[in-house]
Amino acid sequence: MPVIVVANPKGGVGKSTLSSNIAGYFARQGHKVMLGDIDRQQSSRLWLQLRPDTLPAVQSWDLDRDDIVRPPKGTTHVVLDTPAGLHGKRLQAVMKLADHIIVPLQASVFDIYATQDFLTDLHRHKRSEKVKLGVVANRVKDHTKAAEHLQAFLRSLEIPWLAQLRDTQNYTHLAAHGLSLWDVPPHKVDKDLAQWRPILDWLAR
Repeated sequence: MPVIVVANPKGGVGKSTLSSNIAGYFARQGHKVMLGDIDRQQSSRLWLQLRPDTLPAVQSWDLDRDDIVRPPKGTTHVVLDTPAGLHGKRLQAVMKLADHIIVPLQASVFDIYATQDFLTDLHRHKRSEKVKLGVVANRVKDHTKAAEHLQAFLRSLEIPWLAQLRDTQNYTHLAAHGLSLWDVPPHKVDKDLAQWRPILDWLAR
């Protein structure tokens, strides 16, 4: 059962957006998906509550009689949305679980500097050879100085730069209805689907 973790100690970089769309993609492929929200803001849990029953199901944690959370029985894919400030024991626990870790990063000097040490820690972690690490540039406005600075930073990393996702209201509109890119007619989100292809190929390898 693959476990995909979306993580960055910086808040507001799009972790819940990536998590919910990854979960929506796997559900559309016919997998039994659990989207686990360990972020205090509970954005992914809200997305689950908004998701229409007519769409491919994405489940949340099961809570047993001892108040221990577990993936629902039959789960084939787990996606975890993590909180800001992830470090220490929580980071260690995530590294033990994860098969893939995706780090979203925006084109902001503050985000870059806040994320740089985290990426170094991930790369140097003793489990880094067993966990696939990748970075996604998120909410990027093309042909801006900020985008150029971000791209230069990403090219300097030892961790793969998977994709660059544009700054669009599509994600906001979809999230407000519990939808992912794969729950609407493709022609409405064709540019975004094309940008996601490298991420999906990387997850499949």
